[in-house]
Amino acid sequence: MTVHRSVLASTALLGLLASCAPGAERGGALPGGVELSEERLRSDIRTLSSDAFEGRGPASPGEEKTVEFLVDQFRDIGLEPANGDAYTQEVPLVSITVEGRPALRFGGAGGASELAWGTDFVAWTKRVQEHVSLDDSELVFVGYGIVAPEYGWNDYEGLDVRGKTVVMLVNDPGFATQDPDLFNGNAMTYYGRWTYKYEEAARQGAAGALIVHETAPAGYPWAVVQGSWTGPQFGLESEDGNASRVAVEGWITGERARELFAMAGEDFDALQQAAARPGFRARPLPVRASVELDNHIERSVSRNVVGMLPGSERPDEAILFMAHWDHLGRTSDDVPDPIFNGAFDNATGTAGLLELARAFASLPERPARSLLFVAVTAEEQGLLGSAYYAEHPLVPTHKTVAAINMDGLNVLGPMRDVTVIGLGNSELDRYLLEAAQEQGRVLTPDPEPEKGFYYRSDHFSLAKVGIPSLYLEGGTDHVEHGREWTTQQKDDYTLNRYHKPSDEYDPSWDLRGAVQDLELLYRVAFTLANGDAWPEWAEGNEFRAIREADLAAHRD
Repeated sequence: MTVHRSVLASTALLGLLASCAPGAERGGALPGGVELSEERLRSDIRTLSSDAFEGRGPASPGEEKTVEFLVDQFRDIGLEPANGDAYTQEVPLVSITVEGRPALRFGGAGGASELAWGTDFVAWTKRVQEHVSLDDSELVFVGYGIVAPEYGWNDYEGLDVRGKTVVMLVNDPGFATQDPDLFNGNAMTYYGRWTYKYEEAARQGAAGALIVHETAPAGYPWAVVQGSWTGPQFGLESEDGNASRVAVEGWITGERARELFAMAGEDFDALQQAAARPGFRARPLPVRASVELDNHIERSVSRNVVGMLPGSERPDEAILFMAHWDHLGRTSDDVPDPIFNGAFDNATGTAGLLELARAFASLPERPARSLLFVAVTAEEQGLLGSAYYAEHPLVPTHKTVAAINMDGLNVLGPMRDVTVIGLGNSELDRYLLEAAQEQGRVLTPDPEPEKGFYYRSDHFSLAKVGIPSLYLEGGTDHVEHGREWTTQQKDDYTLNRYHKPSDEYDPSWDLRGAVQDLELLYRVAFTLANGDAWPEWAEGNEFRAIREADLAAHRD
């Protein structure tokens, strides 16, 4: 905790160094004399986000069109198949869809209530079962639902929640208190992510797990919850059919949570404040929950799309570029716009992957190390494609020099800065700094660390197996319009288009900023691919020991 913050603080030097550069201008010619095309980038974004691709849902007709398009592009670019003689890596998925619109019922001495599907709550199961239910399940408020020995925090201390339903808050106490000495202060830790909370509830033996949604700590409005968790829920299936998971997972709105706590004779706001302080103890609620979920189960195989540009001297060593091709697909046709086009998220990143592949393939001489290009599936369902790749890498983890992830390119235009999610995590920052100096730009940290973006994209899957990973997110200081305008534009996207059908291609997008950032990533990868360095995680980083052990186990 303390070490991590000191690492971040030390990276302020990076900004100072870069700020010595003259101004935010496009850098000179790229190494190797290649050029990135804004026109090609725009064309690929427009194609991938068109209605013809039906929202690029995994295991759907939209996937077939997307994979066919990407394989054709990889082949035309000149990449070689990266999985034997195949341009694809199969990812076995199980899709579980709740049928109908079930109700969630609460009852106790203080009264009874019924929550409406979609409007008041959403629920699902990861268990591969056609029917799951909660039947008069006792409720327990477990604060943030965190067990973190390194922080001296255990919301489940002294509890037996087997067969019960836990109710939890989203994010973590650091965000709630804004105390820099509590967890990671305003910056979300992995303990604040919904994925962790459901996993911990399962480890504790709970039957159900409900997270209370509030926009600020979640980082997105209720509409995002509705759009993300009311359709097919994809997962990787374990040998036990995911029987170790909680039977019912879900979200409830903050408004209905307050009503629930009042029914139990409790003050939600008071308990919320208490839960953020050390020494909090879970509170049983004299209310029981019931819900029945009938599920439609489909097993399918989705695909990562993989292409390789072999190195000229050390082809067994690789730099990995990645972007997720999938989005949320389509919903029922009885709404005005049933297609979640995912233009920004992530047709832009996938198009960037193609443009970088074209650049490296056009080099007159191939780099010493290989370049691996991976368009992963099922990111929107929980980073599943990248998680499967991390478990089944096509280049061994100890031979993968670094990973570079693209998830939402800058469509607002040139920036004076470039935002690095996880700035200070690894030595990759140094390579990025050198590239940024060529453009007269500064490196800046995530301006919204409370939203946990580091844990919300595919680089996290590779970081967990030790591979140093770089993830950019445009910038915050527009060359022409400044910071305030940039913030307004990003906030508008989050509120009105993120994970909604309205995330559509806009011909007015200024893709000069996207090209600017792709040029940075090209320079970083070019340097690594033509050198012999192995960037390391920063001292004290949680992934450093994993990397060191992996490399040590394979030393000659």
